[in-house]
Amino acid sequence: MPLVSVMTSARFFAYALMTLLAASVLAMSFSARSAYAVDNLWFPGEGVKQDMYVKYRLQEESTNDNRPFEMTIYFKEQVDGNWMAPAFVVDQGRVINGTLKLAANLQALSGGGGVPPQMSTYISAYHGSIHYLDAFTTKNEPLSLTAGSWGKSASIGASEVKPLGTEKVSFAGAEDVCQADSCDATLIQWHKGVDSKVWIVNEFPYPVKALTYADVTTGNAPIQFALELLDTGTGQPEVPGSVTDIPKPPQGPFLTSRGTYEIELDWDPAEIRPEGAVVFGVTMTDSTGFPLERVNYDVTIKDSGGNMIQEFKNQNAELGLATHEVTFDTSGPMTVTVTLNSISGAPAGGGTFTEAVDFGIVVVPEFPVSAAIIAAVIIGMVALMTRAKSAGFGGLFGNRNAL
Repeated sequence: MPLVSVMTSARFFAYALMTLLAASVLAMSFSARSAYAVDNLWFPGEGVKQDMYVKYRLQEESTNDNRPFEMTIYFKEQVDGNWMAPAFVVDQGRVINGTLKLAANLQALSGGGGVPPQMSTYISAYHGSIHYLDAFTTKNEPLSLTAGSWGKSASIGASEVKPLGTEKVSFAGAEDVCQADSCDATLIQWHKGVDSKVWIVNEFPYPVKALTYADVTTGNAPIQFALELLDTGTGQPEVPGSVTDIPKPPQGPFLTSRGTYEIELDWDPAEIRPEGAVVFGVTMTDSTGFPLERVNYDVTIKDSGGNMIQEFKNQNAELGLATHEVTFDTSGPMTVTVTLNSISGAPAGGGTFTEAVDFGIVVVPEFPVSAAIIAAVIIGMVALMTRAKSAGFGGLFGNRNAL
């Protein structure tokens, strides 16, 4: 074969080899970029990882008369595709914990066996708040954060639920999610008399913040649900003790169930102990803070087991102010419920809805016996030191001047 032909073939082979290598590198680069690319699709549960936890402050219309509480969920492990998620709720001094069984789309499932009955109402609140958007975008059919619409809510006359672009949003856990005091989040919004808003950070499994309103035909729209991410990270959070936070007075004012009235609860002394008289003050106003006239109301106090401790039925307050004295025989978390029956002779809530607010209090236990013994020893030592001081150190240890 002529030398020129051999050289030409070699150059062609080298060129072809280089072209093939370059194409392979480009393909690998494109594949790598595709594997780590962040798309615009989102659904509840996207980005959840094993050993991750989230902590939220929640408020939901059907739970605690719309009073806020905290919920922490830890994604411990997956079994048969479902998450075993230890969780606990902190609600005004009470701590309830159990293990949730969550589907791949983070829907709470029955049959886990690790959830006490007291936690059921909080799981319902989870479905109606943190997991709410699963009614529109799901793991099987995720929607785009830039879509023109996500559909319509069940409320007649409400606008479409749709993304409205990206905006900065601040929330307590922003530093953990975005390493800053605010995040670039997609705003999901719908309107029915007032704007309801939910903010989503792509690749994070739940909304990071929300403020939505229920559908009503009259009066002010009450909050349907509100939420804010407080903390997120890795590792199982420690479950707090049975009483982590002793509520301090005053509490409120909090809106009643429909958002028509406000009720505030105060008490004296601030630290409630058994066998000591406590005076509770109740302030009842409209949603603008103006005192209600000729209010008929009930006050009930129940322990954590739902047992009645004290009840004041059909009480009257001329200008929305009242006081009640109570003595507690036992300690622990209690719930004070103030229910408005009528205002100026007209039924509160139109006679159809219950206008009430729950307040959490804690009766602090007396010193245990061991603490009393330690206190007695300390008092004895103080008394001894006092006598020694009056007698002089020389009298206690001998007359040092004689040495």
